[in-house]
Amino acid sequence: MGGQTKGLIFQAQLLTGVAAIGLAAAMPAGAQETTELKPVVIQGEAGSGDSEATATSPVNSYAAKRSATGSKSDTPLNEIPQSVSVVGAEEMNDRGVVNKVDEALRYTPGVTTQPFGTDGDTDWFYIRGFDATQTGVFLDNLTLFSYGFGGFQLDPFMLERVEVLKGPASVLYGGANPGGIVNLVRKRPLDEPLFYTDIGINSNGNAFTGFDVSDKVGSSETMTYRITGKVAGGDNYSDFSEDLRGFIMPQITVSPDASTRFTAWAYLSGLDQVHTGNGFFPYVGTVEDAPFGKIDRDAFYGEPDIDDGSYVQKMIGYEFEHEFDNGVKFSQNFRYGHLDKHEIGPYLNGWVGGVPAGPNYLLARIGFEGRSAVDTFAIDNRLEGEAELGGATHNLLAGVDYKYYRLDHIQKWPTWPITATPISATDPIYGLPQPANGVGIDQVVTQKQIGVYAQDRIHFGDGWLLTLNGRYDYVDTNSDAVVGTTYASNDSAVSGRVGLAYEFENGLTPYFSAATFFNPLIGTGVSGPLKPEEGQQFEGGIKYDPTFIDGSLTASLFHITKRNNAVSNPVTFAQTQLGKVESRGAELEGKVNVNQNWKALGSIAYTDTEVLENAGNPALVGNSLYVVPKVTASLWVDYTLTTGVFEGMSFGAGVRYQGWSWADEANTKKVPAATVFDAAIRYEKENWGASLNVANIFDKEYVTACRGLTVCGYGDARTITFKLSKKW
Repeated sequence: MGGQTKGLIFQAQLLTGVAAIGLAAAMPAGAQETTELKPVVIQGEAGSGDSEATATSPVNSYAAKRSATGSKSDTPLNEIPQSVSVVGAEEMNDRGVVNKVDEALRYTPGVTTQPFGTDGDTDWFYIRGFDATQTGVFLDNLTLFSYGFGGFQLDPFMLERVEVLKGPASVLYGGANPGGIVNLVRKRPLDEPLFYTDIGINSNGNAFTGFDVSDKVGSSETMTYRITGKVAGGDNYSDFSEDLRGFIMPQITVSPDASTRFTAWAYLSGLDQVHTGNGFFPYVGTVEDAPFGKIDRDAFYGEPDIDDGSYVQKMIGYEFEHEFDNGVKFSQNFRYGHLDKHEIGPYLNGWVGGVPAGPNYLLARIGFEGRSAVDTFAIDNRLEGEAELGGATHNLLAGVDYKYYRLDHIQKWPTWPITATPISATDPIYGLPQPANGVGIDQVVTQKQIGVYAQDRIHFGDGWLLTLNGRYDYVDTNSDAVVGTTYASNDSAVSGRVGLAYEFENGLTPYFSAATFFNPLIGTGVSGPLKPEEGQQFEGGIKYDPTFIDGSLTASLFHITKRNNAVSNPVTFAQTQLGKVESRGAELEGKVNVNQNWKALGSIAYTDTEVLENAGNPALVGNSLYVVPKVTASLWVDYTLTTGVFEGMSFGAGVRYQGWSWADEANTKKVPAATVFDAAIRYEKENWGASLNVANIFDKEYVTACRGLTVCGYGDARTITFKLSKKW
């Protein structure tokens, strides 16, 4: 079929297909012509030893080549006109990532993780200066939006990849954090049998065991399954802190022919914990000495007999795709999730009287209890295909997606000025009577968003690539409060992106892009419902896939401007919109599989933020945002012996550097820079494996960040993790 004729047919199908896109919610049954079905290899998922085949396949060692996060389509990374970082399961395993997804991004440039230390029930991410924890997390390209305490948490053992798209993502996903998004890509059924189990324990006394099984369903050539699960629990690094957590995720894939694929999956997980004590420590006593010195890193200033944090998470979902005879592909993915979460226990609120005073050095506390119930679902429908028009190749994509989020939550605290019984920093006494918590919020908030989007990736000339994106969103937000604020708002937004790149034959691809974004918010400020954050980013750089070695390198410069910037008070959680801020900087990341012995990754990032407008406090204009360091850098090198008596032995060593950051909005106090070293040793033989990972090998005591002078957290203490594994 001629290129122009094919293109015209595709355009017609695109227009009619979008109108009927929502009718394809289930896989068609009995719609195929009567043909003899031949054995089909389940496509799209490489076996554990294969090179990367698709955007969801296992990454080949450290250097990923493809992603769908930056385009909603399986695309080479050097063709995405924004910086994208990919951390695969092998890299996570080499570095000893066990229970927290935010651990996986410790070596990723432009991303600040665990800014207040290890938080057992929340994964924290700041990207290019902006908090992505609630509005920048996605699972398989579908939002994991959260508000208040109504957020989902996933286990890294269920993931094939953790991907970060730097900068705005609204043209593809609608409302999202302007600094970037974290897209979690789950493991999927494989086309080769996999039988894996492991068991391990860390130096805190927290043990874990997991299993991962994938194979054909019986003798079927068209169905595969995968079941992944894990249980972990024991003591944490803080005094009194302990947890028990686990999940199970069954999946089944049906591929009746080479053009059709359907995967259904489910996820059930739970957590029961006594919180870690970190995160709400005061600046004086952590960064600066109090009269008695520093607060112990493992100190616990809650109430062990009261403290409880627990949740139950349930998800079901599916993915369906079918490619028609003319090459046009329809895809649909859907997910429903339900969360029940409970939090109780007092937390710190600085020193009594504002400064540490002897002889007891009393710390103020606020009592708290919260219950959250979340129902959420998301669905995304896409048509994509290729057409030859005007001497250029067009990779076209159009889609409609929908998000629904409902949070029914109650939050309680003592009636002001009563807070909670203070506690001594040097001689804590537990079990004293605490004042009763009264209802402060009893509210149901709902946010619904529908978006229509289109993308055209145009290859023309001798190596030129032009990327064009457009999207329209409508968002409806409602609050129905028994105690609290009742309000309703609706907003609409148009987002766009244009990118231009040139692909040289030697693997160099310089690129430039401009993108707009919006980020609808839940909550009210002093003047009513919060307005959506909005703005734009300009980014330019070079991506390099060398022809002489298996690796990838990205160097980028960016400038983000955000209007209607919203800030939450770290103690009261009240939100205000302060005007305009900007983030600008540079990032360099390289990942290389040198040969069968050597693997390496390295990065450096510079992030400079500035408050441009602040109607509430003009004195802050010209200041920088807190939490995020101006400079970060990292390096990890891994070496494997492939011959000799020690064949199968591997050694890894890494270093992480975080520069200084501001501790408060007024920019009067700094959090000092810190350098942390990690190491690993592994041995594999005849499908048995043993590994020993050490994070913060020299046990550096440092503060990662402060979000105000009463909200500081220590970085990770030295943690030794031992694991045994077996494959069949």
